[in-house]
Amino acid sequence: MICISKDLRINQRIRVKEVRLIGAESEQMGIVNTQDALQKAEELGLDLVEVAGQSSPPVCRIMDYSKYKYEQEKKEKEARKHQKVVHLKEIKMKPNIEEHDYQVKIHHMRRFLERGDKAKLTMMFRGREMSHLDIGKKVVDRVIADLGEVGEIEKGPMMEGRSIFIYFMPRPSANVKK
Repeated sequence: MICISKDLRINQRIRVKEVRLIGAESEQMGIVNTQDALQKAEELGLDLVEVAGQSSPPVCRIMDYSKYKYEQEKKEKEARKHQKVVHLKEIKMKPNIEEHDYQVKIHHMRRFLERGDKAKLTMMFRGREMSHLDIGKKVVDRVIADLGEVGEIEKGPMMEGRSIFIYFMPRPSANVKK
């Protein structure tokens, strides 16, 4: 709501002749002169805040602006606290990968998925490897089978240029650790 507070005009920054006024207790006070509205707000020790500037006449409310701003920031902070950031982690392989290297990369992908992140597998083909796509597809099928219990395929496998891409997302039933 920070962008809203930049757009709000308060007190002397309201430059129109008349405003529709809402009181401090949310009561409708009708259309009044802006100077009268400012005077009423000042008598109550509060601010006149334009809440709907695009309407005709603009709607203004009598409120404690600093308290309102503080509550908005508090709501934003609470919302940020509850959101979860999901990262996309990429692992690259070649079709002629050795067994130990394969196990290490599968272990990493499994760890990413268990943590709740998404994983991307890129199977890269170089030179004459393009004529043996079947070897790479066997490795891709093996990866899909090995990650079956912790992740599911979100997108792919798809061939783009000299690479095959697969996107995995964590299974909802898998234990997500942070």
